[in-house]
Parts: sequence; structure tokens; C-alpha cells
Amino acid sequence: MNVPETFFSVREELTLFGLSCLAGAVIGLCYDVLRAFRLVFRHGIWLTALEDVAFLALYAVYLSAFASAAARGELRFYHVVGNALGFTLYFFTLGSIVIRLLNKIFGALAAVFRAVTAPIRRLYVLLCKKAGVKFVGSSKNLIKSIKKINLLLPNRRQLRYNIMENKKRKNVNNVAKKN
Repeated sequence: MNVPETFFSVREELTLFGLSCLAGAVIGLCYDVLRAFRLVFRHGIWLTALEDVAFLALYAVYLSAFASAAARGELRFYHVVGNALGFTLYFFTLGSIVIRLLNKIFGALAAVFRAVTAPIRRLYVLLCKKAGVKFVGSSKNLIKSIKKINLLLPNRRQLRYNIMENKKRKNVNNVAKKN
């Protein structure tokens, strides 16, 4: 009878740890893609938190796939430690360089975009100023005409049907008593 091997040798465990460290660096690269997306499209704290939760969910899927493909379905603590070590090494070495470089590239692209669109923005501001003067004047005339209309209308409290002269309404007390 041939019994399948149920444990890993030290060499196999070290190989799996090395693969975990390498995979952690790849995970760090994926996180840098997410950080670059955040540089391009700035957004609030809630969307950032949602992106981080989605990233962690994808990491959980990766971790289970790694355990089933490389480690015969056995998830070990050193897989997670190797991922964390590879991610940390990448994040503080190459990751910081990549993000600084991307920040400079996006800053330069934004400066070029602002320089190209500057005449259009100046024209837009000029048109808004001209249109604002025209529309503000017409809105003031509209408000004056509305105030004149309100002056022509009588005060609602002085209208005849709003005055109660201690008159009792008929059958108000009797309605509740009839059953």
C-alpha cells in the first residue's frame, strides 16, 4: 500500500515561504496600481475604505487559491507572514520609488493639461462675468416686480374668512355623541 505524503519537508516549506514573499511583492505592485488610481482620481475617505476592503477581499481569494494550488490545500501561517514580508519590502523600497515617480509624472501631465486649457478657462471666466452681470440685473428686476405684486395683494390675516367672531359651528358637539 502506497501512502501519500501528508507533510512538507523543510525544503518544500522554505520554497513555499519564498514563493509567498515573491507573491507579497506582486501584491504590493497591485496595491501600487490602486494607489496610482487614487492619485489620478482623488476621492473621499469612504470610497478609499471601500477600495481597501475590496483589495483585502481579493487578497483572501488569492490566499485560498495559493493554498490550494501550491500547498496541497493547506494554509499555513508562514504563507501569510511571507506575503506580509514581501509586501512590506516592496512597499518601502520599490513601492515608494514607483509612487514618487508616478506622482511626478501625473504632476507634469496636470501642468501640461492646465497650460493647454488655460485659454479656454480664461474665455469661460470672461463669459461668466459678462453673463453674470446681465443675469444678475435681470434677476434684480424680477425680484422687484415680485415685491410689487405682493404689495398689491391684501394681507391674508385681514381677509374676512379668516376672522372668527366667537361663533360656534353647528353640530360640532353632536357629531361625536351620535353613534
